[in-house]
Amino acid sequence: MIYNILHTKDSFLSQIDKDFSDSDKGLEISHVMGQFPNYKPNTTVRVLYTNEHIYVFFRVRDRFVRCIETCTNGKVWEDSCVEFFFAPNLKYPKQYFNLEINCKGTALLHYNLIARKEFLTVPKDEINQIEIISSFANIAEPEIKTAVTWSISCKIPFTMLKKYSYFDIPKKNTEWRANFYKTASNNSNPHYISWSKIESEKPDFHRPEFFGTLKFC
Repeated sequence: MIYNILHTKDSFLSQIDKDFSDSDKGLEISHVMGQFPNYKPNTTVRVLYTNEHIYVFFRVRDRFVRCIETCTNGKVWEDSCVEFFFAPNLKYPKQYFNLEINCKGTALLHYNLIARKEFLTVPKDEINQIEIISSFANIAEPEIKTAVTWSISCKIPFTMLKKYSYFDIPKKNTEWRANFYKTASNNSNPHYISWSKIESEKPDFHRPEFFGTLKFC
């Protein structure tokens, strides 16, 4: 799986939240892991970058939306959640960040040295350097069973990431390894869905060997 990331001079995060251009339709999170859910959310992702930031925009057409976590680095993955796992240094493709954001915009961020075994939790004051805009402002409890579309936009500074991983600021033809996910594990419609397909009998997002490629253009 390869996704081409376009360079933009626009520094306004809100510019990502628009119809995808003819040259960048985005990518679709579509590979279900584990049991197929009764309802499969439709999730599309678009990524852009500047010389200072990487921008990620998720749009989710969802149902059975539940969201209760309000603490940074809390159990956001149990809620209706989108995730961006990425390894910015190809010399160490199994060392990666996992950024997880529930539909309310509450985030978790770790830097993984060894998948499932050794990781660093990025502190709240550093996570707050990531600008996150959510279209879904409120706690959802009980879950919303009817159709709802929500979005998450995030603006991630390269300087913050470089505290944990040495990498060159992306330019044309730079490549990262990455995967994108849509999940919810504590509602009436649990699901585990990825962009780049993961070969595993049980749902497991922490599999960097199955990451796809992000190519900066």
